[in-house]
Amino acid sequence: MAKVSFYLFEKSPERQVESACRLCRKLLPKQGKIWLYCPDPDLQQQLDERLWSFDPSSFIPHGIEQTDAPVCISAQLPDSAAWLVFNFNNQALEQTDKFGHIIEIIENDETAKQIGREKFKQYRRLGIQPRTFKL
Repeated sequence: MAKVSFYLFEKSPERQVESACRLCRKLLPKQGKIWLYCPDPDLQQQLDERLWSFDPSSFIPHGIEQTDAPVCISAQLPDSAAWLVFNFNNQALEQTDKFGHIIEIIENDETAKQIGREKFKQYRRLGIQPRTFKL
C-alpha cells in the first residue's frame, strides 16, 4: 500500500511546476528515482523546461519518457515500486499497491483545491490515510 502525501498551497501563489522542481531537488538525493506522471503534453514540456532552468547551481537530471534518468516525465505510470510518483493527473492513482509513495501538489486556486479534495476522498476510499503538508 502506497504512502500518499498532499502538498497544499494555502497562501503561496506558487505554480505546480515550480513546486515539483523544488520537491524533486529536495527528494532526489534521498529517493534516487522520481517519476512525474503527466498525461498532458503541454505540462510535460513545462516540467522539462523548468527542470533545466530551475536551479542554476545544481542540474536535476531528467528526461521525457527516459526511464533510465533519475527523474522521468511520462504519460505512462511506472512499472516498478522503486519510483516516487508525482501525480499530475486529475484523478487519484487507483493501483496504489504498485507504488511506494505518491505525491499530490495542490495549487492555491479553487479548481485545483476541488480536484485535490476529490483525490483525497478517493485515496481514503482505497483505505489510505494521506498526509497533508500545508505550505
